[in-house]
Amino acid sequence: MFGQNLTQDDIARMQNAEVVDQNGDKVGSVGQIYLDDQSQRPTWVTVKTGLFGTKETFVPLDQASQDGDSIRVPYTKDFIKDAPNMDADHHISESEEDELYRYYNLEQGRTAVDHDVDRDRSAQGVAGGVDRDVDERHAHADTREGVDRTADDGSVVRREEQLNVGTERVETGRVRLRKHVVTETETVAVPVERQEVHVTREPVAEGETGGRIGEDEEVSVTLHEERPVVEKETVAKERIGLDKETVRDTEQVSAEVRKEQVEVERDGDVRRDDDRR
Repeated sequence: MFGQNLTQDDIARMQNAEVVDQNGDKVGSVGQIYLDDQSQRPTWVTVKTGLFGTKETFVPLDQASQDGDSIRVPYTKDFIKDAPNMDADHHISESEEDELYRYYNLEQGRTAVDHDVDRDRSAQGVAGGVDRDVDERHAHADTREGVDRTADDGSVVRREEQLNVGTERVETGRVRLRKHVVTETETVAVPVERQEVHVTREPVAEGETGGRIGEDEEVSVTLHEERPVVEKETVAKERIGLDKETVRDTEQVSAEVRKEQVEVERDGDVRRDDDRR
């Protein structure tokens, strides 16, 4: 629970906090903090969600607690993201607040919460983004109510939204190297030698005695041949690895932005400078 009498340091810590749901899952960073008119106690906080944190969703702080740099709320992340879509850059009307109370099933013991402590978007002021006292927060809230505040010099300030586009790193896929064994037949030509026998005949020289007829004689020779012998060994062939390369590209991002336009209304016989020209 958030009490009263918050200091500027307390508000600055809340502005830099992360909102987590009842399960401890991160919902988003704090966008704006809304204070109660009477007690100046924080009653609502907007959470930056969506792509690049461009959407702000309202979350009540009725049962919230602060734990270091985190604000824990008693709701789930999906439930918060499905909350009614409200414009965080203006005073919350009673009908909008009633819709939020109904969605979060809260009692209707509300008071106007049109005083917001806004993060210093233009990077001016003290560290932490909070450099205004309570009276200045009231004046800032009046301008967000949509009331035309005319300066002493008779001028109005025209505002418009601008796109702040960033990038986020997401995982798009995974590449794995996995080895497996395949069997294939390899044919190799191997030169071999073998011995063959041939019968030779040649005349005997005159005067050479040949023995007697009828004696058995036997002559034998041994033949040899080569046969292929197959042996296998494992050898390293190549090393395969994965290398990542960053490729730069350009994508088109489109979003709707609002801007104010000033119309000049004249009552009575009001002359303009261009009338004289």
